[in-house]
Amino acid sequence: MGSFKNILIVVDSIDINDSSGSKANVGIIKSLCHLGFNLKVYHYTRKNIDIPNVNCVSIPEKKGNLKYFLSRGQRVFTRITKININPFIERLLGFSFTFFNDTDSIFDALAKENSFTPDLVITLSKGASFRPHYSLLKIKKWHSKWIAYIHDPYPFHHYPHPYNWTEPGYKRKELFFKKVSENAKHSAFPSFLLKNWMGVFYPQFLKSGIIIPHQHIPISIKDYTELPFFDKRKFNILHAGNLMKQRSPICLLEGFKLFLKNNPLAKVNSRLLLIGPSEYYTIALKKYENEIKELYLSKGNVAYQEVAYMQQHASVNVILESKSNISPFLPGKFPHCIIANKPILLLGPYESESRRLLGNDYPYFSEVDDATKIAEIIERLYQKWNLDSTQLTLNRNDLMEYISPSHLADVLNSLNQS
Repeated sequence: MGSFKNILIVVDSIDINDSSGSKANVGIIKSLCHLGFNLKVYHYTRKNIDIPNVNCVSIPEKKGNLKYFLSRGQRVFTRITKININPFIERLLGFSFTFFNDTDSIFDALAKENSFTPDLVITLSKGASFRPHYSLLKIKKWHSKWIAYIHDPYPFHHYPHPYNWTEPGYKRKELFFKKVSENAKHSAFPSFLLKNWMGVFYPQFLKSGIIIPHQHIPISIKDYTELPFFDKRKFNILHAGNLMKQRSPICLLEGFKLFLKNNPLAKVNSRLLLIGPSEYYTIALKKYENEIKELYLSKGNVAYQEVAYMQQHASVNVILESKSNISPFLPGKFPHCIIANKPILLLGPYESESRRLLGNDYPYFSEVDDATKIAEIIERLYQKWNLDSTQLTLNRNDLMEYISPSHLADVLNSLNQS
């Protein structure tokens, strides 16, 4: 692996059940471990979590200081008065008191590190946190070894349409990310389109950026016979993931309804499963649940191991994106769908990272709001499944290689030559 041997990783969370971002973090860590790197992982999960063959250090939260008391005082004030003063604080300071105390906690833990000499330092985060990145800005001795991993656009107003939220204190958040772009030796993105997208706002990312796609998490999948709602003998269309406001499942549901109307015999052995949080669509989904007996809706999150089992045994896995001109994100579940080796029903814009990887001629793609085309694709897939379910496979060895540890090794080796 060239001159890189010791890698220090600073990460928000390594709890694979708390978010797709944490799953992606663990995927990268496990791939680096598989490649033989000597890893030390500082994580702010705030509970002890072990990853086999990896030295994991849980960072404690600092307590008893002013920022800690201000953050707790703010929460108590909000709980009693029902008034959220955090937007005012962020407009004034750029970040919350909790953010400042968390980043101080991470910095203090790293500042005490004296037994591990890293060749690379990688910061990983989740959601809109980027706390590890903020902390690393204070440790200049590691900037020349720093890979800042950028999993999503930041701040929120840099998201493409239909995401249209501007955060309080966004100017200070912009300044923070400008400093990250200028101080990290390398930046890394899960998506080629995301690197180019963020490079519009922070041009240095175009010079320092490399692509490290989300990695698969190898786990032992047992036979979940205790999942009464999932019969792997049926034609199962599975969407696993958070149905956020911007990711509407309505036309997927309408397309499934139309498919059943056009193929009434398919009602016997077809199922559409939506697994994951869906609070924004609660009322609409209840209506569809009453109309479509072949629809299953989970009650919130489902354990990762159960989701992985369903992805492996589904007939079709769904990737659902927003109605937009572009989707620069690589969904965290993309590698798991590739490993499952089942056709992917891709619903999103023409310009998306998922479509770029699957190819412009990929046959099971539709824009998210075209219910008629969605129904036609489902019907084609069902007919293939009905003829021989064992032949309904994705068969993309090129993408298996793309998300593999060996490709990650090639990317890191290229840094030795730059």
